[in-house]
Amino acid sequence: MTNPRLPIPVAVLGATGAVGQTFVRLLAGHPWFELAEVAASERSAGRAYADVTKWIEGDMPTAIAGMTVKACDPSVVSAPIVFSALDSHVAGEVEAAFAAAGRLVLSNAKNYRMAPDVPLVIPEVNADHLALLDLQRAGRGWAGGIVTNANCAATMAAVALAPLHAAFGARRVFVATMQAVSGAGYPGVPSLDILGNVIPYIGDEEPKLEREMQKMLGVVGTGGVTDAPFAVSAHANRVAVENGHTVCLSVEFEREPSLDDAARALREWTGAPVVRGLPTAPDVPLHFFTSDDRPQPRRDVMRGRGMTVSVGRLRRDPLFHLKFVAMGHNTIRGAAGGSILNAELLVATGRTGVA
Repeated sequence: MTNPRLPIPVAVLGATGAVGQTFVRLLAGHPWFELAEVAASERSAGRAYADVTKWIEGDMPTAIAGMTVKACDPSVVSAPIVFSALDSHVAGEVEAAFAAAGRLVLSNAKNYRMAPDVPLVIPEVNADHLALLDLQRAGRGWAGGIVTNANCAATMAAVALAPLHAAFGARRVFVATMQAVSGAGYPGVPSLDILGNVIPYIGDEEPKLEREMQKMLGVVGTGGVTDAPFAVSAHANRVAVENGHTVCLSVEFEREPSLDDAARALREWTGAPVVRGLPTAPDVPLHFFTSDDRPQPRRDVMRGRGMTVSVGRLRRDPLFHLKFVAMGHNTIRGAAGGSILNAELLVATGRTGVA
């Protein structure tokens, strides 16, 4: 591993929100990264982090509570690696400014995910897509760069589909999601709208599900990514679950698999070897259940410290070939934890540009 000197100072943009808080929590005591700066909106800048943050889960790390919040500006935030939990309405301009200033930005926002020169990465699935950073830096003249992680529900679907697509070639994919309220941020969905209810619409969610998986499961070359040649149809629903997005998939393949062959592909998949042993990587990135009633968010969401995607209910589909269920933690694997793992992969492969 070609490491710079560790720990590396890092910053979190949008640190006061739900995903920003997850970054802060996961970075506390991290062996490679030291959370040196937190940044948020102008109205929070200049104040103590504890004074402007309504902390959601557990106890706020004491080392961060008194830290002064900075503006999201590369002239005042100096860390070489920056984790962005910014809303997409502001992320585009801010993240580009940090990348142009020589910082490596790990983004959760949608703004750059589908840009042809920006890696959209789940490390176990497509670690080789980080090669797009070279194309990005050459084309945009950036000394830094932007690496994105996927939409949180698309992440669960892509991890579940990856071993099956590699073995049998996906042709058509139908997905229906049941997405946790934490995916809406804080304070999120009003209680009278979600309790005892299902909301069959999440703004801009279905288009993300229908386009991001093809890029992630595509093939990277010198000119960019050739998308995987399957079509996706998606339904997105918000349900009264705190954490954990559940995705039901029906898939038609180029080569119809037997149930035994499909189960073997899921059970034996361990992802890209370069990811194993990274601090945030789970021992088992995909856990395959044979029981009829799993996965369940309440029972399985924290498997692998929230980084394992659980897959179960594998069975025949009368219209397609197979149907199955995937579930994972939306703010850990699908957001902050996924970005931290991306950063660890960049360090491990010597792509950070950090001396």
